[in-house]
Order: sequence, then C-alpha cells, then structure tokens
Amino acid sequence: VKFLLELAAFAALAYWGAHTGPGAWAVLLAIAAPLAAVIVWALFCAPRARWRRPVPTRAPLELAVFGLAAGGLAAAGAVTLAIIFGAVVVVNAVLLTVFRQWEQ
Repeated sequence: VKFLLELAAFAALAYWGAHTGPGAWAVLLAIAAPLAAVIVWALFCAPRARWRRPVPTRAPLELAVFGLAAGGLAAAGAVTLAIIFGAVVVVNAVLLTVFRQWEQ
C-alpha cells in the first residue's frame, strides 16, 4: 500500500503543478514538483536509498511528502480526492506503527 501511496503522491504533485499558473509555468511545475519529491524519496526514504534515514527522522519526512501531495490536491481543487488520499495515508501510517513495519 505504501508504494501505491508514493506513486499517488508523485501523481498528485504533478496534478497540482499542472493546475497552478498559466501555460509554460504549469508545465514546469507539473514536472518539477514530482521530480523534487522523487529525488528526496530516492535519497532518504526508499528502502535502497543511499542516505536512508532512521525511522524517527524518515517517517516525518515521508509523511511530509504525503501531506504536501494532499495539500496540492486540495489547492488544485480536488478537495474530496485530497481528503481520501490523506485518510488512506493516516490509516497506512497507523497500521505501519501498530505492526512495526516502518523499517520496510
């Protein structure tokens, strides 16, 4: 589920970028926003990340990426989708905590 949430977060950031600003600016943001998130994720959060952070610092970073994605959806006008995405993120985080799965 977490992997699907990652992909959805990147797509949400692209959606936000595409709906922010006119013309070329929207295209630039639609590419840059998810690219920045992918780079952060690949460097610090992914299971094979070069500088993978320990759980106490990685979990908030991951949740921040998800939170920015949900906020982006809401800012782009997809409020219902943002709420659903945010709820799935929260449920996933709770289950990862309960079943001690943050290390994976």
